[in-house]
Amino acid sequence: MGPPEKRDEGWFNSLYAADYAHIVRYGLRRLADSEASAELAQEVFVVAWRRRGEVPDRSLPWLYGVARRLLANQWRSRRTAPDVVPITAAELTRVADSSGADTSVGIADVRAALATLGDLDQEILRLIGWEELTVSEAAQVLGCTRATAAVRLHRARRRLSEAMSDRPVPSRRPVLATTREDL
Repeated sequence: MGPPEKRDEGWFNSLYAADYAHIVRYGLRRLADSEASAELAQEVFVVAWRRRGEVPDRSLPWLYGVARRLLANQWRSRRTAPDVVPITAAELTRVADSSGADTSVGIADVRAALATLGDLDQEILRLIGWEELTVSEAAQVLGCTRATAAVRLHRARRRLSEAMSDRPVPSRRPVLATTREDL
């Protein structure tokens, strides 16, 4: 079987290969640039190596939790709000519904509504929607019970829906009726 260090190296190499890209994407969705998200991923895997005895078999939610705590520590140390990831033109063109209709306005509206929500609401929605975690896995990331995560998700979805319905609908200019006297 080999020395424990060799087994640890093999385990870590397979963990890194399987989950590195997921952690980088997690960072990209929360940070302004790819370099910062790659640095975040490196920090996450340093923690995973140091705490390798604590990493569960289903490691991705655990790694997301580490990334979330690292980001929270960075943001607290800067004492500023996290950077908002801008919507890129490439991202907008990737998203079209099955009819081929442009849905970029919908994406911008969802992102704007999401930005009005609190941090916990945004995080639970991102974990479920972007990271495609189950409610149980999101609970692990957030450090709460499954029931608490389910309630947070329900409330966050309701708040997002309310924020979306509060979005002003583009109004058309009123058409003024003309009469014969106006002509």
